[in-house]
Amino acid sequence: MNRIPTARAATAAAVVLATAGGLLGAATTASSAAVTCTSPVFKRQFFANTSFSGTPKKTDCDSRIDQDWSTGAPASGLPSNHFGVRWSVTRDFGSGGPFTFTASSRDGIRVHLDGVRKVDLWKNVSSTVSRTVNLTIPSGKHSLRIDFVNWTGSANVKFAYAPRTSATVDKVAPLTPGGAALTYSTSTHQAKLSWTRRPEMDLAGYQVHRRVAGGSYPAKPLAVTTASATSYTDTPPKDGRLYHYEVRAYDKAGNVSTGTADKGITTVDLTGPAAPAGLTGATDFDGAHLSWKPVADAARYELVRKDPRTGATTVVGSTTQTSFHDREHMAGVYQVRGDDAAGNAGALSAAVTLDGTDTTPPAAPHGPAATVRPGVVYLSVRVPDVPSLHEELDNGARVHFYRTQGSGADARTVDVVCDGHDRPGVDASFLGEGDDAVFQCTDDTVAEATTYTYTSRMLDGDGNASAPSEPVTVVSADRVPPGHVRNLTATPRTDGVLVSWDAPADEDVVAYWGRVGTRNADGTVTWRAANCQTVGGDKRSLLCVDVPDGESELYSVIAKDSYDNWSRTGDPGFPSVAVTELDIVPGEPAQDTGQPLWGSGGWGMSEDLRPVSWYCVRTSDLCDDIVEYRVSRWNPATGSYEPLGTAQPLPAGEYVRFTDETQPLGSVSYYRVVGVLADGTVTAPAAHPWLIRPDLV
Repeated sequence: MNRIPTARAATAAAVVLATAGGLLGAATTASSAAVTCTSPVFKRQFFANTSFSGTPKKTDCDSRIDQDWSTGAPASGLPSNHFGVRWSVTRDFGSGGPFTFTASSRDGIRVHLDGVRKVDLWKNVSSTVSRTVNLTIPSGKHSLRIDFVNWTGSANVKFAYAPRTSATVDKVAPLTPGGAALTYSTSTHQAKLSWTRRPEMDLAGYQVHRRVAGGSYPAKPLAVTTASATSYTDTPPKDGRLYHYEVRAYDKAGNVSTGTADKGITTVDLTGPAAPAGLTGATDFDGAHLSWKPVADAARYELVRKDPRTGATTVVGSTTQTSFHDREHMAGVYQVRGDDAAGNAGALSAAVTLDGTDTTPPAAPHGPAATVRPGVVYLSVRVPDVPSLHEELDNGARVHFYRTQGSGADARTVDVVCDGHDRPGVDASFLGEGDDAVFQCTDDTVAEATTYTYTSRMLDGDGNASAPSEPVTVVSADRVPPGHVRNLTATPRTDGVLVSWDAPADEDVVAYWGRVGTRNADGTVTWRAANCQTVGGDKRSLLCVDVPDGESELYSVIAKDSYDNWSRTGDPGFPSVAVTELDIVPGEPAQDTGQPLWGSGGWGMSEDLRPVSWYCVRTSDLCDDIVEYRVSRWNPATGSYEPLGTAQPLPAGEYVRFTDETQPLGSVSYYRVVGVLADGTVTAPAAHPWLIRPDLV
């Protein structure tokens, strides 16, 4: 009979952690039934029966179920046959997953998970029997109960449970580590990430991940720890950036938990930016021009120059841009480095050597324009950056214009000789305009009605040519005037003569002008410009404003094309229409004598109301006696002047103005103005101003 040694009868509870091989350590006993055992240690109870009834004879803690009592009693006060032993525990299985239960006994053994029987070997046997069960345990806390009975004969029992860690079986990821915290020391420049363990039985270790703010976590962990670790100390880059950390648990099957919530720290900045790439340089009359690619974290850049003669290295300047103009030197070995906002200097770039030879072309001209006139094309182009341009000009730079017949450049491209100069384009006229310089050129060597394409370049004094300007294509002017207008009509109106027509066959007519003619005694016609305005927006209808006084005149229209060619009044077939104007002059003479009043007449080429005006002549003795003026307007229907209103006098010689708010649109209005003297009499004769208000709708 195997009895429990005295050393195992201690009353203290044993606390031993489970491993994949089962529960380790020795059992401890207690004489009292009120025994508490710390999970995952089993609470073990001894019964003097096989029904586990009544009060246990003994209760203690057992860290491993593996006993062989042979034919003896398992504890003092128990029989050697017909006794029972019960083990029970509640433990946290973490994320759970696939497990194996292994049981063997002589006689009976039953295993329960959360009260559900999973192993049942309940029979009085003469030899040891075994059973292995694979099952899945959910996550969280679960209870285990193992019942063993001995009916007769020898007694032995074993039970163990362990996770299955094969990658083909275990697909359950561990729980995320808890209690993640991060600290950073500005003196040691170290970051310490800590966490708490989870109750996983198959835990293999932890993965620590780090990323820079704005980036993603790399696939490969920063570090991998053991299962017992609860912290990791890292020395992140000392570049002043924000770094985030997380920790993940992984098990023996290779399953990885989700990461803990990001924990971030900003490191001290002791690292300068990386060396700039792509440094290039060129020389022109104004010094060395350098440029490079931007570098992350660079707040500004410093240009370092090594003198090719002395070997001395100096900083020639700094900038926040990715280019620099060294106006003091034309040659040297240059490098650039970036400085960050904390003042840390970065690494120097690869060097570029400039030998002082001007290989920099000027800026390309832009904004070309061309205006076509008969026999000539007026050209202009802009060149940017006036200060540099003046330096270029002082060093022999010039703008050249190039002409190609057709709509594109080909072998027939010629350098234009600008009018008034004896060299091709070189001395094109220069004008300053805003931030640009405008160069002008007159090409008077063009053929008629020919398509030309013009471009331009700027050449500096060393022969470096700019890129070409964008092209401008024109068709040179012809010398052929447009044809005569067709279906000409002229209709007299109270505000002039309305002239209408149909356009000539030419497609390039851009404007029309009215003409009025007087037939001479020899049958010829003297033509003069008429005062005409477009009516209603119709380019083929003009109102030629004039005083309708019953005279007979000839009216016509000449056409202008886009090349300033005009149809000619002296050509055969030039059309004209004879018109007798309406006679709407008042019966009372409208010609003023100027004693004492004189009125003026006129019109404007708009429909707006305009005032009529008159004045009292300086030589009249009556001017100082006039206390007001009375204004009347001629009514052709009644044949009389009808009162309109009054106006206050002004000193002699100054125009008095009166606006007739009721003047009809499309008429000539005749007015009669008399001065009222202090005694109530009126001046005689009166002033007769008049005014045409044309109807242009």
